[in-house]
Amino acid sequence: MQNTPPSDKIADVEKELRYIAGIIKQKGRKILNNYQLTAPQFIALQFLSEYGDLTLGELSSKIHLAFSTTTDLVDRMEKNELVERVKDSKDRRVVRIHLLEKGQRVIKEVILKRQEYLTEVLANVPNTDIETLSVLLHMMHDNMKKVD
Repeated sequence: MQNTPPSDKIADVEKELRYIAGIIKQKGRKILNNYQLTAPQFIALQFLSEYGDLTLGELSSKIHLAFSTTTDLVDRMEKNELVERVKDSKDRRVVRIHLLEKGQRVIKEVILKRQEYLTEVLANVPNTDIETLSVLLHMMHDNMKKVD
């Protein structure tokens, strides 16, 4: 049996998630400024970290940017020694984007700073409520993947 939540609660959840996402985005941009990294570059680095080496087309698709925009983005990241282009060992015509050690370090540092921010935000929230929040967010994310 499918649950239909009240529309006023859905509107409230949507609004709060929108506000939270906006604040996290602003905070994230401030953190990225210390690394001379744009938000799209960071998103690209995250995908490379999560999925391993990707072609330009695969990366472009994941970050939802035009191929030419992704090419420029990778050029800048390569210049900053965050990534490198590597020929595929099985098919030399295929070039993959590889995350370098500096790029991995930047991702870890930025994510750690984000986690420190959330630790500060949640400092006065009981651990049981944080656990409940975590469970609900996972549930919501899982359901979003099914509905998409």
